[in-house]
Amino acid sequence: MAHTIYFELLQLRLIANVHQRVQRGELTERGLARGTGISQPHLHNMLKGVRVLSPPMADLLLRHLHMSVLDLLDTDELAARYPGTAPGDFAW
Repeated sequence: MAHTIYFELLQLRLIANVHQRVQRGELTERGLARGTGISQPHLHNMLKGVRVLSPPMADLLLRHLHMSVLDLLDTDELAARYPGTAPGDFAW
């Protein structure tokens, strides 16, 4: 049976993605805050789990990072959901 994907999991994956990029030095919290219009303290607290990532803020982050919700999905999850397709079929 396919793993069910819920919005909360996508939010957590987006936060993890941003956190990893900051840790690797690809982004800074300050630069991300400037680019998205989200205050740096709010962004910092959101990455720490103190603040909630709202859907509008998630959209701002996705747009700034040139990502879509589909980028947060694992190709194996998509293939399990849509039998008869190969993971490579979902290259976007």
